Amino acid sequence: MGVRVLIIEDEKLIRWSLRQKFEARGYQVHEAEDGAQADKLLEDGIYDLVMLDYKLPDTTGSEILRQIRETDSDVVVIMMTAYTSIETAVEAIKLGAYDYVAKPFEMDQVLRTIDKALETTKLRREVRELRRHIEHDYGIDRIIGRHPCMLELFDIINRIATSGASTVFLRGDTGTGKDLVARVIHYNSDRSPYPFMNITCTALSETLLESELFGHEKGAFTDAKTTKKGLFELADRGTIFLDEVGDMPPALQSKLLRFLEERAFRRVGGSTELSVDVRVIAATNRDIEKAIEEKLFRSDLMFRLNVVPIYLPPLRERGDDIKLLVQHFAAKFAEEFKKPINRIEDEVYAKLFNYSWPGNVRELRNVVERAVLLSKGEAVTAGDIVLGRAGVGASTDPLGGYVLPPSGIDFHELENSLIRQALERTNNNQTQAAKLLGLSRDAFRYRLDKLGLL
Repeated sequence: MGVRVLIIEDEKLIRWSLRQKFEARGYQVHEAEDGAQADKLLEDGIYDLVMLDYKLPDTTGSEILRQIRETDSDVVVIMMTAYTSIETAVEAIKLGAYDYVAKPFEMDQVLRTIDKALETTKLRREVRELRRHIEHDYGIDRIIGRHPCMLELFDIINRIATSGASTVFLRGDTGTGKDLVARVIHYNSDRSPYPFMNITCTALSETLLESELFGHEKGAFTDAKTTKKGLFELADRGTIFLDEVGDMPPALQSKLLRFLEERAFRRVGGSTELSVDVRVIAATNRDIEKAIEEKLFRSDLMFRLNVVPIYLPPLRERGDDIKLLVQHFAAKFAEEFKKPINRIEDEVYAKLFNYSWPGNVRELRNVVERAVLLSKGEAVTAGDIVLGRAGVGASTDPLGGYVLPPSGIDFHELENSLIRQALERTNNNQTQAAKLLGLSRDAFRYRLDKLGLL
């Protein structure tokens, strides 16, 4: 749909002149010569742009502008006036006009003003839509669970998100959802309009990790060709999520401790103290107490991080939440892969409840994703469920699936290996490889793309 414009102006020649220009641009144009007509048109329609005369036969542009702003905060209003005093301009802007133009006006100048205004409004709407999607994706209700331990967790998350707590410590096994909880805390707090920055402390070398966190000055080291802001600086007024903080190098632990105590730091190679206001959410799946005993983690840093601790329970302790999560993931992947799944057989739940879930919710998600892809009918069956390592060293359980071997498994590595084997056995024929794995060709290509093999 094109730009919808309402011209509220009592002078017919001005209305005609504006209409000609706007319609030449493909805009949909409506006209009102007084306040009464304007009220009816505003009540019946939604507009992107309103050209509003300051003085009308039966009212003022200021009064109409007030009414517009009560119902629509986005529409661009440009006031047209023959009265160019500062007071007039100030009043128009205070009431919410984007700008004002003095009669007689230069049409090219008006069009430039309109272009700028519409672009600003478009960006504002896009940002709000993005924020709406983010709030939907990271609302507290996005964490699935009804077990008492999860209800207690929801209460803690709510209280922390709305509190002034500047440091939060998430502890739990791999795959329990620490990243999701960190984002939920951020996006349900008053810090949500500001950045959420995250980094995995094991993903980079010690030197690079320090530079990523604190930034560096030009010339601080060989490749430092320009000054770079670190994540703490970029996250000012927002949140920084330090994942796997339990594995942070000892030298950086002392610098993190200083930052947490003073909320100030220096860039690498710099001498200026920089202060920021950030909430730090740290997470680990490591036994921190044991790491402290082994002199691998500073006890004073643990105490400083542990101001607001949150424990995420493993899936094996969450009872019937497994069923809720399976239904949620099955519906999600059925829609994503366009599969006609409408039920999950009871044998599936029996099989899943008897499994220990070392990979927790992340592992369950992967298992259900694969099951939906493998399913050939309208139901997920026990035969679609593969647990643990499906191959050498794995033993089958009574229901025909697999149990996790003592050495554990990398699910994505296994999936990658199976897809490569299928391609090799079929001479890279994607259709035949997909059939070999019980997948549709579209589902197979999706996996290829996801694994970077397409």
